[in-house]
Order: sequence, then C-alpha cells, then structure tokens
Amino acid sequence: MRKYYFFFRMRFATGLQYRMAAITALTTQFFWGLMECLAYKALLDSNAIKAPMDYSALVSYIWLKEAFLALFNTWAADNDVFNMILDGGISYELCRPLSVYKMWFARTIGGRMSEALLRCIPVLLCACLLPAPYRISAPASIGCFFLFLFTMLIALGVTVSFCMLIYILCFFTVSPNGWRVFFMGAVDLLAGLVVPIPFIPQPYRSIIECLPFASMSNVPFRIYSGDLQGMEMITAIGLQVFWLFALIGLGSVICRLAQRRVVIQGG
Repeated sequence: MRKYYFFFRMRFATGLQYRMAAITALTTQFFWGLMECLAYKALLDSNAIKAPMDYSALVSYIWLKEAFLALFNTWAADNDVFNMILDGGISYELCRPLSVYKMWFARTIGGRMSEALLRCIPVLLCACLLPAPYRISAPASIGCFFLFLFTMLIALGVTVSFCMLIYILCFFTVSPNGWRVFFMGAVDLLAGLVVPIPFIPQPYRSIIECLPFASMSNVPFRIYSGDLQGMEMITAIGLQVFWLFALIGLGSVICRLAQRRVVIQGG
C-alpha cells in the first residue's frame, strides 16, 4: 500500500498549490450557499410545501454541501486520466508494476481532499459568523459528529469508486465526453446536490435512497444535523458500505477486462 500512498501524497501536494483557484471557488460557493438558504427560507415561509426537514438542519446541509463540494461532485473528474486515455499516455500507466485501478483511486482521493481542505475551512467559518437562522448549527450530538466523520469517509469512497467506473468505461469509447455529460446532471440530482433528497416526493424518494448516489453526500450531511436517526440511519450506513464494496468490485473487474483489450491509437 505504500506505493499507492505515494500517488495519493503527490496528488494531494499538487492540489494544494492552486490556492488562488480555491479562493475564487470558495467565494462562489459561499454566495451560492447563502442564496440557497434565502431561497429555501422564502419557500418554507410561504407554506407552499410541507417542510420535510427542520430549517436549521436544512441550513447545515446546505453549508456542508458547499464546504465539501470538492469531495462529492462527480463532474470535476480528473482530467489527467481522461487525457491519458485519449492521447495514449495510458500505455505508460500500464507499464507500471502496479494496479491501474488502485493507482487512479489513490490519485483521485488525494486531489479531492486537497481541494476540499483549501475550501471547507473558510466556507464553514463564514457560515458560523452569519446571523440566525442562516448560520450553520453545531452537530446534533457528539455521537452524530463522529458518525458524520465516519460516513464522510465512506461517502468519499463511494464517490471516487463511481468516478472510477466513468474512467474505465472510457476505455470502450472514442471520447469520454458522452459519459461525462450523461452522468453530470443525473448524479447531482440523485445525490441530493441540487435538491436535498427529503424534498423529493414519494415514491421516487424511496427508489433514489436505494441507489448508490444517495450514499454519497446525502448520508453524512443529514447525520450531522440529526435529520437522519434510528433505523433509517442504520439502513443508510449499511447501504453506504454495500455500495462502496459493490462499486469497487465492479470497477476492478471491468478494469481488468479493459486492460486485456485496450488498443493504443496510433501505436
């Protein structure tokens, strides 16, 4: 595992160099989060719908989503991987005495964590300084906080393993743009990054909660605020673990299949 840690550390250190890009992004994310808080406040005050979440839990959800967007979005995939597949650079990766899947997995986690580290602290600090009811609340309990951290790690694993599937599927296509466009909008909606999953009406909500996308950001953010409790919480964590192993297993199998039939264009 030490050799894969090297790829993680290298990508993590590289990501920390883009400080100005992070400052620009966190400014956007802070004002977008504030706009969402105001919009939901107006919607719930109008009594147009019955609130499926407590407003303080919803505000915490929004700020956590903006602070950790770099961890859980699937549209900001690693362009270096796509470029290697397109220009034939994948041949150098295949020559390494390493697992391509594990190497890319470690690289992707390192890049996402470095981006999130640069952005999350300023966004959360600003969210703490806002007046009520727009400021982020403290965790519902100490237990919820530790479960939040645990499920964040699992959610990151689920997100990265799903991105790995997108990378590997590009072995079978001429261009990765089709897969990226197809999944970009769908995953954001199904993962609760556009609208929190509790706001989605039944029976669609029950179906979405069984999909791997609901095991990404949805679970830790709702545990933090106490919106997810009891048996519902245990079921959600169980699904997280299931999808983590299922996606990693599926991705590893397809990756081995792709490596056997890969053709380097122009080589």
